[in-house]
Amino acid sequence: MDWLTTVDHKKIGILYLLAGGIFFLLGGLEAILIRIQLLYPDQKIFIGDTFNQLTTMHGTTMIFLAAMPVIFCFMNAIVPLQIGARDVAFPFVNALGFWLFFFGGLLLNTSWFLGGAPAAGWTAYPPLSGIVDSTGAFKGVDFYVLGLQIAGLGTLIGGINFLVTIINMRAPGMTYMRMPMFTWASFITSLLILFAFPAITVGLVELMFDRIFDGAFFDVTKGGNPVLWEHIFWIFGHPEVYILILPAFGIISEIVATFSRKRLFGYSSMVFATALIGFLGFMVWAHHMFTTGIGPVGDAIFGVATMAIAIPTGVKIFNWLFTLWGGQIRFTTANMFATSFIPTFTMGGVTGVMLAVPAADFQYHDTYFVVAHFHYVIVGGLVLGLFAASYYWWPKMFGRLLNETLGKIHFWTFFIGFHMTFFPQHFLGLMGMPRRVFTYQPGVGLEEGNFISTIGAFLMGIGTLVFLINIMATARKPATAPADPWDARTLEWTIPSPAPEYNFKQTPLVRGYDAFWKEKMAGNKEMTPAEPLGSIHMPSPSILPFLMSLGLFIAGYGFMYHVYVVSILGIGFTLVCMFFRSVFDDHGFHIEPEELTDKGAKA
Repeated sequence: MDWLTTVDHKKIGILYLLAGGIFFLLGGLEAILIRIQLLYPDQKIFIGDTFNQLTTMHGTTMIFLAAMPVIFCFMNAIVPLQIGARDVAFPFVNALGFWLFFFGGLLLNTSWFLGGAPAAGWTAYPPLSGIVDSTGAFKGVDFYVLGLQIAGLGTLIGGINFLVTIINMRAPGMTYMRMPMFTWASFITSLLILFAFPAITVGLVELMFDRIFDGAFFDVTKGGNPVLWEHIFWIFGHPEVYILILPAFGIISEIVATFSRKRLFGYSSMVFATALIGFLGFMVWAHHMFTTGIGPVGDAIFGVATMAIAIPTGVKIFNWLFTLWGGQIRFTTANMFATSFIPTFTMGGVTGVMLAVPAADFQYHDTYFVVAHFHYVIVGGLVLGLFAASYYWWPKMFGRLLNETLGKIHFWTFFIGFHMTFFPQHFLGLMGMPRRVFTYQPGVGLEEGNFISTIGAFLMGIGTLVFLINIMATARKPATAPADPWDARTLEWTIPSPAPEYNFKQTPLVRGYDAFWKEKMAGNKEMTPAEPLGSIHMPSPSILPFLMSLGLFIAGYGFMYHVYVVSILGIGFTLVCMFFRSVFDDHGFHIEPEELTDKGAKA
C-alpha cells in the first residue's frame, strides 16, 4: 500500500524505473522477434499483420513507455537532490503523472490480448491508421490513440512539475549558472515537454474523432488531409527526440566530469548549447517530410535548419573530450558507458547531417539507413546514457553499489552487440532494403548484413540479462553504500545513501558551481547549512492519484468499445476523486528536530 499511495519523489523515481524497465524488456523482446523474422530471406515466422504489430509496438513502447519513464526516474530521483530541495513542487501531481503514464501504457499493451495490437507503424500515419476495423489489427489503433493520450497527460504534468521545482525550489546560492548539467538538461527537457506534448495530444484527439466519432480531419474522402497528421505528429515528434537525448547529455556531463576529476570544460557554452538544441528542435520537423512534396523552398529551409543543430551538438562533443583530456580518468562501468556514448552518438549525428540533405534524403527515406541513424542516436545515445546513469546513481537510489565485474560484462556484450546490429543496417539501406517490410529478396547481397544484425540483437539481449542478474545479485546485499562512493562533485552526494525521505536535514548553502567539490577543496567534509535545524514539513501519502488514473483507464475501454456508459462512469470516478482532493485540505505532517537526530544516529 505504501507504494500505491507514495508521493515521495524518490519512491516515484523507483516506480518509474520498475515500470519503464518492464516496458523496456517488452520492447526488446519485440525487437528480437523482428530480427528473428529477418534472419534469413523469405521466412514465414511473423508475417503480415503480426510483423506490422511487432514493429509498431516496438517503436511505440521503446519511445513512450520505456525511454521516457526511465528518464523521469532519474529526474525524480536526482534533480531535487542536485538543487538542494526537500521534494518536488507538487508531490501529489508527481504521483498522478506516474500513474497516468502507467495506466496508459497498460491500456496500450492489453491490445495484444483484445483483438490485436496496432499495426499502422509507431508514427500511425493516416490513411493507414484511419482504417476502422473492429475485429482485426486496426482495432489496435484505438488502443494506441487512447493509451498514448492517458500516458501523454502524465508526461505533460510531470514536465510542468519539474519546471516549477527547478525555478522555485533551488537552495540558497544555487543560481541558474551554478546548476549541475543534468538539472539544466532536465529543465530544458521539461520546457520541450510543455510545448511539444500539446501538439500530439491535439493530433490524437483528432484521430480519435476520425475513428470513433466518424470525423473528417484526416480522411481525404470527406475533405480531410492525411499530411496534416504528419505535420502535427512531427511538430511533436522531433522535439521528442531531444526530450529523449538532452537528459542523456546531462548524464554524460556529470559522469565524465566526476571520473576525470575535473570541472566540466566550457560549462557556460554547454548550457547555451543545450538551450539552442532545444530551441532549434522545434524548427526542423518537416525534415521527416521531404518526400511529401512540400517543395524546394520548404525542403531547403528545413534542411539548413537541421544542419544547424550539428553546431551546438558539436560544441558538446568537444567539451566532453576536453573534459577527459588530461584528467585522472577512472574507467568504472558508469564511465565506460559514458565515454562510449561520445563516438557512438557522433556517428548517429553524422548520418543525421546526411539525412538533412533533401536530395539525398529522397534515396535514404524509408530504408534501413534511417533505422540505423535513429538507433545510433537513441540506443547509442540515450540507452547508453541511461545505463551509465544506472551504474552511477544506483547507490544513491538503493544504497548498494552494482557489481563492477558484471557491469563490464554487460557493457561489452551490449556495446559490441549494438554496433553489430545497427552498423550493417546503414549498408542494407544504401542497397535499397526498405524498413517495416517482413522479408527481403535473396541473392542481392542483403543476407550477410541481416544475419550479422540479428546476431548483434541477441548479444544486446544477453547484455541486458547480465544487467538484470547484476540487479538481483546486488539486491541481496545490505544497503551499505557510502554517501559519496565516487568522490563526486554535486549536492546529491552530500547526504546518506539511500537518501532519507526528507533529503536534507538542513538546506545547504551553495557557494559555487560543483557545490560539493568546492567545499571539499576548501577542506570541509560537508555542506554549510543555510538554515538552523528545525521542523521539516512533509506531504501526506494519497491513494487518489492511483484512483484518478484508474478512472481514465476504465473510460478508455468505454470509448474503444463504444460503451459510453462505461466512459461516463470512468470519467465521473476521476472527477469525484478530484472533488475529494479539492474539498479535503491535507496539511501533511512534520518531522521534528529530535526525530532527525534519532534517525541520523540510526543511519
